Amino acid sequence: MLTDPMLDWVLVGLQNGDICAYDLDRERPSLFRLPNFWRERDPNARTVTLLGMQLHPRDIGKLLITYSHGAVIYSFKQNAPTGFFEYQVPADAPGGNSEGVGTVRKPRLTHAVWHPTGTFVLTAHVDGSLVFWDPKDGRIVAARSIYDTSINQPSLKANPPRPVFPFIKIAWCCKENPDDTALLVAGGHARDDADNWITFLELGPTPVYATSSWEILTKHFDGKRRLTLQTPPGAQVLDFCLIPRLTPHFAGNQDPIAIIARLSSGELVTMSFPSGYPISPTNMLHPSLSFVHPFVQKIAVSTLNRDRWLGMVEKRNQGEPLVRGGAEATRRRRWYDWRNIIQVAHADSIVRIWDVGYDDEIENSSQLQVDVARALNRYENVDITALDMAEMTGEFAAGTKTGEVVVFRWGGNKVFGRDDAPSTSGNPGGITDISTRAEPSLKEGLQPFILYEMMQGPIGVVSVSNVGFVAVGSEGGFFSITDLRGPSIIYHASTAEFTKQEKRSSLFKGHSSSSTSDFPTVIEFGVMTLDGDNYSSIACFVGTNQGKVATFKLLPGADGYSVKFVGAVSFNDKVISLCPINADNGYPASATGPAVAGLREGRQVHGILVAVTQTEIRLFKPAAAKGASKSFDDQLCDAATVTEIPQYGFAIVALFGDRTTRSYTIPGLKEIGRKTLPALDASRTMAASITKTGDVFGWTGPSEIAILPVWGTGKPLENSKDVLVNPELVTPPRPTISNFQWISGTQYVSPTDLDLLIGGADRPPSKRMIAATAAEQRSARPGGGSARAGSSSQEGWGDYLSRQIAERTEKLGVMGESVDNLQQASSGWADDVGKYVKKQQRGGLF
Repeated sequence: MLTDPMLDWVLVGLQNGDICAYDLDRERPSLFRLPNFWRERDPNARTVTLLGMQLHPRDIGKLLITYSHGAVIYSFKQNAPTGFFEYQVPADAPGGNSEGVGTVRKPRLTHAVWHPTGTFVLTAHVDGSLVFWDPKDGRIVAARSIYDTSINQPSLKANPPRPVFPFIKIAWCCKENPDDTALLVAGGHARDDADNWITFLELGPTPVYATSSWEILTKHFDGKRRLTLQTPPGAQVLDFCLIPRLTPHFAGNQDPIAIIARLSSGELVTMSFPSGYPISPTNMLHPSLSFVHPFVQKIAVSTLNRDRWLGMVEKRNQGEPLVRGGAEATRRRRWYDWRNIIQVAHADSIVRIWDVGYDDEIENSSQLQVDVARALNRYENVDITALDMAEMTGEFAAGTKTGEVVVFRWGGNKVFGRDDAPSTSGNPGGITDISTRAEPSLKEGLQPFILYEMMQGPIGVVSVSNVGFVAVGSEGGFFSITDLRGPSIIYHASTAEFTKQEKRSSLFKGHSSSSTSDFPTVIEFGVMTLDGDNYSSIACFVGTNQGKVATFKLLPGADGYSVKFVGAVSFNDKVISLCPINADNGYPASATGPAVAGLREGRQVHGILVAVTQTEIRLFKPAAAKGASKSFDDQLCDAATVTEIPQYGFAIVALFGDRTTRSYTIPGLKEIGRKTLPALDASRTMAASITKTGDVFGWTGPSEIAILPVWGTGKPLENSKDVLVNPELVTPPRPTISNFQWISGTQYVSPTDLDLLIGGADRPPSKRMIAATAAEQRSARPGGGSARAGSSSQEGWGDYLSRQIAERTEKLGVMGESVDNLQQASSGWADDVGKYVKKQQRGGLF
């Protein structure tokens, strides 16, 4: 399939080698059709397939067609092929892979591309050969591989066969000067090379064709240098796209700024051009692209205070943006004072954080980025398993599979611009200051603060409070609380110390087997009056995979805070969610700065804890008081939380394994409603998240999530009103043939001429013409004075065609006068030269 920014047509190649055209503007197929020219040239050729097409970068009237057996140049103005290119490797010539040296070979074609000015044609073949042709007479200028040159010349030196990978894609790119070129090649390297890469062959300024010898032209394709652009190991490049700086012409390969490559793993990688340094897609590409840049390992969603989020705009040294344009539609103002902030951990240990919005105006649309591997001072074996962000302070923590927890805090970078992070030895079980491991390009943002090396198995859950505490639970069965004011570890214990086996509460329900280790799965902080107390305090609630809910009390003292275990409650299954709420009004009883400050004044928060397991919801007053409960008998619950219903109150929303979401009242636990969510991936519902605003974040595939508002309007989603392409913008003019080419006889074909050649004289009027005619008719109606005044600047399609013909006739007249003037000037110049020569001859005789 072939398109051009200046054409209304798309050329489509068919399986049998034919080419047809489709009118994008009129939305109808054209009668234009090209046959398989190579089959007509060689009827005995078998399985001649069409592989690609490319328009001449300057002369839009020429089309380069790639067949499996050779390449063809087709002229629209002559309605016939004007050149055929078939590569033949003579005997004793090594070719691209040094196979079958003693025989004549005709390797099949894989690609054919134009030189950026159309001076040469390049064909790539299955044996690794890159052949450069003169399109005027069809001669081979040079032949080379990625490694060697002059591979089509017989040689006495016998090289061992070296199989190569097939060419994936080839781009003949250029700088701002289209004669200064280079080749960007994916594939074509030897199979015994362990690494996979993209090859950059710099050719340099193209010699002037009219004044250069054949030897100079051949020597030019030896190249100036060869670079390898490294890609991630274990995956091959399937495709790449160059991002041009200014113009879409020259096949999008002029003055590129970056490369986006698609790998066989399904991931994307962005690199600078031509150096090949990795470029982070943060604030460069849309999240839909960064989701596979590389794949996502873990996601978490936190509901941040709006004022806090508006102040979190990082200052980072970045290059010029890769993508510009588009227009965002006007949306309604914010709904809530809370924003759903998603944290996405990728396979390269980069975490990107941004506001997903509520289909409203996103006031801070920028992304934040933290580099966990750099904070660990280790770039291998870094798998992120837990994420959390504080709602009021914006402090962020990430846990790893190897048992470390990294805490990030907003602030300035004291080592900005310096990449001299000192290497420190490990500190198992302790805390390390890692503020010097910040990214050199990040001036202000989420900076590394401390590293806690728990080293008790993979980190299963981490919770960052709004009052300076971080709680961590590992799959090895350990639980810790860190006070960031020190920072210091104020509590560390095994879950076995505070979760004891109790007697069965029912003949039909039992606890999980004690043979499996018990470890924390949910941790929450709150402020409330615990059972048996007459004062409120900071509490930490811990739920485990065997159904235990432990309560801890954080008490201030002369030497800081201390932690006291209060009690535990046993459930029958894995704890999914813990939500402390205020029993008086249903609002969250979170541990916030104002709530903790009220403790000094003796304020009490009468709270309850909403605990949700895989089979049960229970409301009780911690630490061990009994309360209301509801069981799920048909399905296991995978995610749940207490959500706010705007203008109504609060309810519990739960997501189940059968992809249904259900809501329950508080405190009656009556089912309000249920809805099936068929878009979700049934195998990944356990990785879903529900926010307190009532939004379900669930996976719909390996690299896509859906955001489903529970308290929506019940109407289907509307198409986005954002504008990606602005039709009012003027496309830069397409490059044309040079004056020398025009004088030498090359006929110029404009896009309008090509429209006539492809569409024919019976092509219906365009949408623009129809709109102009309708406006003209409206203005001609009686009483249409105001309409006439408003549409006086528009013209009908008939007037438009007349004006175009008049302008072209006028231009031809001017061109004729210019040619006459040129002829007269040339004649006068020749007379003057003749007189000067005669004068010199006379002077020489005397």
